[in-house]
Amino acid sequence: MVPEASAGSDIERLLVAMRPKLHRYCARMVGSVIDGEDVLQDAMIKAVEAQPAAGELGNPEGWLFRIAHNTALDFLRRRKRQEALRGPAEVDMIVDQLDAVASRQIAATSLRTFMRLPVPQRVSVILMDVLGCSLKEICEVMDCSLPAAKAALHRGRAQLREISDEPEDAPQQKLSDADRERLGAYVAHFNARDFDAIRAMISDDVRLDLVSRTHLRGKAEVSRYFGNYDKVSDWHLVPGLVERRPAVLVFDPSEGDTKPKYFVLLGWSAGKVATIRDFRHAPYVVDGAEYLI
Repeated sequence: MVPEASAGSDIERLLVAMRPKLHRYCARMVGSVIDGEDVLQDAMIKAVEAQPAAGELGNPEGWLFRIAHNTALDFLRRRKRQEALRGPAEVDMIVDQLDAVASRQIAATSLRTFMRLPVPQRVSVILMDVLGCSLKEICEVMDCSLPAAKAALHRGRAQLREISDEPEDAPQQKLSDADRERLGAYVAHFNARDFDAIRAMISDDVRLDLVSRTHLRGKAEVSRYFGNYDKVSDWHLVPGLVERRPAVLVFDPSEGDTKPKYFVLLGWSAGKVATIRDFRHAPYVVDGAEYLI
C-alpha cells in the first residue's frame, strides 16, 4: 500500500513532467493554446483532488489523460461548441501506418483545423499522431472498443487530408488602433527597462498570473515581477496577436529565433493594465499557437 502523502507527491511530480504533453492534447481538443492551458489547470486540480480516492494507480499517465480528456469535454460543453458525439461503426479495419512525413504534417496541423473534426476523430488523431499513443491507450481514454477507435482514427485522418486540400480562407489578423497604441507603449517602456513608466500604466489592484509559478495581486506585489525581469536579459518584446488576441510576443535576442519563446497577455480597464498573464515558465503553450507580429 502506497502512503497517501507519497502517492500525492508522485502525482504532483508526474503532473510537472507531463504538463507540456497534456497541454498539447488539451489545446488541440479545444482549439486554443490559451484555453488549453485553462483546461489543463482545471484537470491538474481535479487529479490532485481525486488521487487519494483513486488509490494506487496501475497506469497513472493514462489516468491523467483520462482526466484531461473529460475536462476538455466539459469545457467544450460549457462553451457550447461540443459537436454531436456519433458512435463510429464497429468495423474491424487495419489502421493505416503513416510515414514520418505524414505524421509530421498531422502534428503541425493548426488547432482551428482540429476543431473541424468530430470529437471521437479529433481525440484519436491527437492521441496517436500528435502524442504517439497506442490504440490501447486511445481506447482507455475514450472508453471505447478497439474497432471504434480504429474507425475514428481512420476517418479522422481521411478528414484531415480533405481539409488540407482546401484553400486557406482565414481572415487576416489585425490589431485595432487602440490595442496597437496601448501595446506599443507597454512594449517600448519594457524594452527600454523603464519600469517606473510601466508601473504607472498598471492599476492599483492589478492581477498577475505567472503561469505554473505564482499569482500576485496589487501594484506593490506585481512591482517585484518587473524587478525580476530587470535582472535578466533573455527577452525582447514585440507587440502582436496570439489567436486573434492582442499579446506581447517575447523573443530571446541571443538566439536569433524567428519564433517567440513565449507570450504575455494583457487585460485593460479604464486605460490601465488590469491583468497580466505571463507564460515565461510555460513555454510549451506557444507550441501550435497562431500568432502574428
